[in-house]
Amino acid sequence: MQRCFTLSVVRYWALRKKVLTFNFQQSAAMSTLLINEPKYAWLKELGLSEDNDGVYNGTWGGKGEVITSYCPANNEPIARVRQATMAEYEETVQKCREAWKVWADIPAPKRGEIVRQIGDALRKKIKVLGSLVSLEMGKIYVEGVGEVQEYVDVCDYAVGLSRMIGGPVLPSERPGHALIEMWNPVGLVGIITAFNFPVAVYEVLEQNNLPGAICSMTCGGADIGTAMSKDERVDLVSFTGSTHVGKMVAMTVQERFGRNLLELGGNNAIIVFEDADLSLVVPSAVFASVGTAGQRCTTTRRLMLHESVHDVVVERVAKAYKQVRIGDPWDRNTLYGPLHTQQAVDQYLAAINQAKQQGGTVVCGGKVMDRPGNYVEPTIITGLPHDAPIVHTETFVPILYVLKFKTEEEAFAWNNEVKQGLSSSIFTKDMGRVFRWLGPKGSDCGIVNVNIPTSGAEIGGAFGGEKHTGGGRESGSDSWKQYMRRSTCTINYSKDLPLAQGIKFE
Repeated sequence: MQRCFTLSVVRYWALRKKVLTFNFQQSAAMSTLLINEPKYAWLKELGLSEDNDGVYNGTWGGKGEVITSYCPANNEPIARVRQATMAEYEETVQKCREAWKVWADIPAPKRGEIVRQIGDALRKKIKVLGSLVSLEMGKIYVEGVGEVQEYVDVCDYAVGLSRMIGGPVLPSERPGHALIEMWNPVGLVGIITAFNFPVAVYEVLEQNNLPGAICSMTCGGADIGTAMSKDERVDLVSFTGSTHVGKMVAMTVQERFGRNLLELGGNNAIIVFEDADLSLVVPSAVFASVGTAGQRCTTTRRLMLHESVHDVVVERVAKAYKQVRIGDPWDRNTLYGPLHTQQAVDQYLAAINQAKQQGGTVVCGGKVMDRPGNYVEPTIITGLPHDAPIVHTETFVPILYVLKFKTEEEAFAWNNEVKQGLSSSIFTKDMGRVFRWLGPKGSDCGIVNVNIPTSGAEIGGAFGGEKHTGGGRESGSDSWKQYMRRSTCTINYSKDLPLAQGIKFE
């Protein structure tokens, strides 16, 4: 999968950057592209054509390698994209730095107004953008629209936040002095992500006579990502992706004492206790494990069941799995679409083989589906020990490992023993257990839920996780601080100069 590298001086307000996806493969000779078929004529509403520019820095361009975007539901080519060269990356950084000088002079509420207009532009195209997400990434249509809606919601959140950001005025211990905490934008933000932004963002900037380079884009490969990570002109690098690549990005950025924000893997668990309401458990487990065909960072990958409810929950979840409507992601009745790439299908098969070798039993699923596209059966595997190597491996596919536990202490420990720490959930009616789960000896994840699944986070709360998930936070709360620099300011409005430690000069 190729990545889109975005350079921006806009404050990032929590967006998990999942609006447009590109399933890129090497360019190949072909007789037709989906964009030319009448069924997909709506793609041209977004300004797309057979060949599309992969660079934007105030003007569109792209002189690098030409790559083809394929639809994972049928593996047919959609259109082509011209990637960035290193020279275009350099040009983009320079233009973005110049654009910062303009953006930094605009008061925060005025910047919020620009973001509001971006949200409005997205609203106008929400259905067609959702269809594009569905076509290129493989998500079902309602999830594609939901991704764009999340972006819209973040814009709305940012508008209000633009008038509320501030630091405290602190009491000074020195007479005639004021102590103030100031927050200013960190500067140039580089985003390395598997997803892209819609054209509407750039149109809004231009309509307000602002430099388009305020939010620039360079599609490319590892060369662009490495350059961005090493570039001292990029004040913050935000990376969303695998733990393996995230570690390399973090080390490179840290080597130059830059800032990084990491949103990496998750090996999320739902824990079901003996007093749980099973009418909530079953749909939660199904939704969180098969939604987006298991390709969410918050997907449930481990289902821990108390021994007293293990068999009945497995039976009900397996029955529900067989009722999941599988089909074309843009069909409004479909609940489950394809995996993003053939590589993901290979990973799915490899994980199932490893699970079997380590003692697991496939309760349902486990096969590649005999149809065009990257379709696999949603799979449930039981019988594995909690510390089996495959259980501790995050495979970004729809495989659910079911584990049987006896005690609360055991379940909490199993939740925390994996390297990732993103999302977690328990189902119980015991309020004492709820607060133990939320407390220091409970879940060590960034998202800790009760009686709801691991997926479906709201933008009002900080999104992110601990340990190998990277520690970054996006969305809501005070996550905006990660895109800011803090200054402690002391103002002496007296005629005296009290020095530290009581030192006096004669």
